[in-house]
Formats: sequence, structure tokens, C-alpha cells
Amino acid sequence: MMLHSASALCLLLVTVSSNLAIAIRKEKRPPQTLSRGWGDDITWVQTYEEGLFYAQKRLSPYSFVFLAVQKFLSKKPLMVIHHLEDCQYSQGLKRVFAQNEEIQEMAQNKFIMLNLMHETTDKNLSPDGQYVPRIMFVDPSLTVRADITGRYSNRLYTYEPQDLPLLIENMKKALRLIQIEL
Repeated sequence: MMLHSASALCLLLVTVSSNLAIAIRKEKRPPQTLSRGWGDDITWVQTYEEGLFYAQKRLSPYSFVFLAVQKFLSKKPLMVIHHLEDCQYSQGLKRVFAQNEEIQEMAQNKFIMLNLMHETTDKNLSPDGQYVPRIMFVDPSLTVRADITGRYSNRLYTYEPQDLPLLIENMKKALRLIQIEL
């Protein structure tokens, strides 16, 4: 009888501890990366100032630093995504942005990428207000491209999930303008 009770107790402890381990495992979240869900294969800069540095900087190929930052050089525009974690519109855009292969490829290879959840001190990044989501492009001459806009006249730089074709076209436009103007 005592053996039966001990084995029942052991079985109960194993079940409880295994359920507890499963619950803890579900609670554990992966570490937050700079991508914040916009694309884990993209190299993201941490700050607006860092993005401007890489957009403008032309290091000598003989520089020791050149090898470390080579990906960021070669006349790449800076793409700045303003968003908020608790904004349903930001979340919707993020979801389709992260799933679109063409956008991910261009962002990974042809742009310096920054996503911000706070405003910068540069008023050029909020010419028509501080709303989210907002996507703006800055060329290597450090000019905020006011001529690359979304489809809304009251929020020039916002994009919604259904605006992805326009965003892709605007990314291509940012790349073309660099070739023509710089």
C-alpha cells in the first residue's frame, strides 16, 4: 500500500513539474532584436545618427574599419520606419513588410535600415506631423526625400498593408534617384 502511494505521489510530482516546465517554456520569449519583427535577416542600425553616418560615410578601402562597415557603404539610402508596438496600423504594416520577399531582399541588400519607436530630434523626419506608421527615405547627401511619399494627402509618409506595391515602387525610386542625382 505504501509503495503504491509513493509511486502515485512520484507520478503526481513528475506531472506537475512537467506541466510547470511547459508553462515556463511558453512564457519565455526570444530576445528582442533591432528588427523588432520587421525582418530578422536585415542588418539594422541602432540610431538615426548611426544611419546618417553610414549613409554619408565613404571610407577608404585601406581603412581597418572598412571591412566591418563595408555592407553599409556604396551609396545606400537610409530607410526610416517610425512605428509603435501597440499601434494596430504599425502591426499590420510590419506583418506584411516582414513577409514580402522583394521588400526584405531590397531592405537587406540595398538600404541602410532603421526602425524607430520614438521621434528623433530631426524635424525633417516629421514635416507633416508625428504619426505612425511613417516611412521616410534619406539619401547619401543626407537629404530627407520629401518627394517619395505614400498615397495619402493628410499623412504623406504613411503606408497601410494594401500599399505594399507603392512602398516597393518608392524603394526602387529611392535607389533610382541616387543613381541619377548623386
